[in-house]
Amino acid sequence: MLTVGELVHGSAQILTGLSQGARTLEQTLMHAQVDIGYEADGWQEEVRRAVDHFLSVPVDGIIVSASIPGVDEMLDAARGYVPVVNLSERPRSAADSVGTHSFTAGLEGTRHLIDLGHTGIVHVAGPATRNEALERELGYRQAMEEAGLAPMVLGSARDWSSAPGYEAGCSVDPDSFTAVFAANDELALGFLSALEQAGRKAPDDYSIVGVDDMPAAAYFSPPLTTMRLDFRGVGRTSLRMMHEMIRTGKSTPRRTIEPELVVRRSTARPTVR
Repeated sequence: MLTVGELVHGSAQILTGLSQGARTLEQTLMHAQVDIGYEADGWQEEVRRAVDHFLSVPVDGIIVSASIPGVDEMLDAARGYVPVVNLSERPRSAADSVGTHSFTAGLEGTRHLIDLGHTGIVHVAGPATRNEALERELGYRQAMEEAGLAPMVLGSARDWSSAPGYEAGCSVDPDSFTAVFAANDELALGFLSALEQAGRKAPDDYSIVGVDDMPAAAYFSPPLTTMRLDFRGVGRTSLRMMHEMIRTGKSTPRRTIEPELVVRRSTARPTVR
């Protein structure tokens, strides 16, 4: 298993799912982590070294989890020796790939707010170099377009932590919106904190939806409505896909793990002022 990017909630849960799948199939899992900055510069040589190491062991197959564009091309040489499964929101080819559906998370999370009656909905965007962030913003924009509403995107976060969400909350006019779709739960947490300091609290003054359903989301104040992504399921599915490719020697179609809306107390119908 090769992880290209930061080990945040999603990638950590994928690794857990892979470990569970490996135990079930009585396989041994090796893991290499290539840490790259959010500017996504200079990662190619590190990925090449990690792939070369796997091939020298040798391994029966490589599963790579990458949230940045361009990793597929780095795997072409390895594909000549072993099966490769790509965990990506934007794979170059649909074959031999697994992913969550961040576009649907953005679409359905925003639709939930629209269905409640909100029309002024801002989006706290994730890092611009990450496929998941781009797909969630596209889903948000499509939901707004379908409803005839103007999108309001609060820039691109420098990372997935709560700090950019807090900064977005400090920078926005609290009277300019009644709802928020945040690209992940951490950004939503930071936004909640900033708005509470400004005297605004969800869901009385505005509604907010996150993405991931990280374990702490149920204990935010208020508990966070979020789009749950089954990252462990992604890990288990990718391991089963790899096992099938090794056993049959054949390519496999893409498998997508769809998100699920989890409604908690951070969303409500807009308050009439």
